[in-house]
Amino acid sequence: MKRLSHFFVYFGIIAGISTILAAQQTARAHCDGLDGPVVNAARQALETENVNHVLIWVLPQYEDRIREAFESTLHVRQKGTEAKALADRYFFETLVRLHRKGEGAPYTGLKPAGRDMGPAIPAADRALETGSIEELEALLVETLQKGLTQHFEEAKTQQDFSPENVTAGRAFVERYVRFIHYVEMAYEALATNPSGHYPEQEAKSSPAEE
Repeated sequence: MKRLSHFFVYFGIIAGISTILAAQQTARAHCDGLDGPVVNAARQALETENVNHVLIWVLPQYEDRIREAFESTLHVRQKGTEAKALADRYFFETLVRLHRKGEGAPYTGLKPAGRDMGPAIPAADRALETGSIEELEALLVETLQKGLTQHFEEAKTQQDFSPENVTAGRAFVERYVRFIHYVEMAYEALATNPSGHYPEQEAKSSPAEE
């Protein structure tokens, strides 16, 4: 039994780390799209010639670099259609790169518009647009209920096995581990306050690091 407990703990640590990293990558992917909120803010800033629309998306230590890129972009945009497109792209990339740097995430280039972001992110955006959380809440509750019920039923149906049947016992362990991990990670996701721009990094950074 002691070895079994250690096995569960070890498996839980590995699965938990993998899931958290995957979730962070998925969440952060929203900001690097050409139709994402950061690039949309950049378009608004360029059209109105008001840099404040994008300054909110970067940490204070990156503000001067964004202002410089913004002024350069406005200047180049006046030199024709092709120059305007190139300048805009440069500004988008600079803004998204520094935004992601502030989040502690790598910059992997701008992603095309129209990507499948899954149901949760669009629902969250619609909630803010409409001022109603009902659709988003229903989506999350339904998803949790389905997952919880599925993993519970799978574990429950496998738990009555004979001690002599090792194969059946292993099948139960596999489903038990899945069930426990699902409950643990669902609870952690609900109970944890997600990070934003990682202000702790701002305090640690120095001009030489930028």
